[in-house]
Order: sequence, then C-alpha cells, then structure tokens
Amino acid sequence: MTLDRQDVRLSEAFRQFDHANAADPNTETVDGTEHPKELLYARRMTAMLEEFAPEASDEVRLAVRCQHIRRWTILRETYPDGREGYRRWRSDLARFHADTAASILVEVGYDKESIARVSVLLRKERLKSDPEVQLLEDVACLVFLTHYLPDFAKKHESTKVIEILRKTWRKMSDKGHAAALRLDWNAKTRPLVEAALSSSA
Repeated sequence: MTLDRQDVRLSEAFRQFDHANAADPNTETVDGTEHPKELLYARRMTAMLEEFAPEASDEVRLAVRCQHIRRWTILRETYPDGREGYRRWRSDLARFHADTAASILVEVGYDKESIARVSVLLRKERLKSDPEVQLLEDVACLVFLTHYLPDFAKKHESTKVIEILRKTWRKMSDKGHAAALRLDWNAKTRPLVEAALSSSA
C-alpha cells in the first residue's frame, strides 16, 4: 500500500524526532539492551497512544512523540530549589520542546496551523478544557504509571510516592482513570496506588 503525503510527513517527523532523541547520553536498559532514555520514552508514548486513543489526530500523534524532545539539555539542577524553581524549569522545558519540535516540523513541511497546534499541546495550554491537551496528559500519566512508577517507588519513601500518585490522578480524565485501573500493578506498587486513591477520594 502506498503511503499518502500526510503519512509520509508523519513518518519523517517521527524519524527526525527520534534522531534528535537518540543523542540522549542517558540510557535505560530493557531486556538487557541499552536505549537512549528519551528515545525509549517517546516510543513508549506512541505505543500508549495507539492503545488508548488510536483515533487521535496527527497533531496529537506528533506531540506525543516529541513531548520530551532533547529534554536532557535543560537540567533541573540549573534552577533554584523549591516549587518556584521547579515550575520555571517545567515552563522553560515546555517552550523548548515546542520550539524544537516546530523547527523540525517546518523542515518536514507542515503548515503553520498544524505547527501552532502541536505547540499548544506541548505547552499543555488549557488542560482540562481542551480534549486533545487532556489526551496528551492522560497518555503521559499512563506511561509513567506503566513504565516508571515501579522504579520510582523503589527509590522514594512511600509518603512521597503516594503524594505523586495523587497529583498524577488529579491530572487525568475519567477515561484515563479507567485505563489506569486496568493496569497490572505489582505487589510493591498496588498498596501505594490504593492508598493514594483512598486519600484522594
């Protein structure tokens, strides 16, 4: 089957996003193989979107694939400690991801409207009121819960894990909650999830 122009552009954008993320010096080992951390994250995001909302628009697919593009280049340690420093870091990251993605999308041939939409999604504007921004957030939360929560739980006190889980839950939609409740929690994380949901009720 011949790909149409839209599919070709999407594939090329993915290829360039992945090329950018393949330069991540940080790695994660899966089944004995090392992967650049943000490249692995991007592919996990796409896989989760395909499972959670296969009907998503191309703009959402693009934003999902590049949400953390070259994230390692802006370090949390370069910002002040505390909540305000954290918020500045996250805000700067969102703009950086949007700008980095936009430069690639221009090169690939996307129009200004599509690029602007991807930028809105990456900056998480109007979360809870924009269904596609909420979809991106749901996918990110589900990827965290599926792939990163077990390791996070090993490294932190249960009180901190429970608080993070409560914050994560508040970001998600009802559809996201339903998907999260179907996840296969291990013996370590299940009690933490149950405690978080109980305290957030």
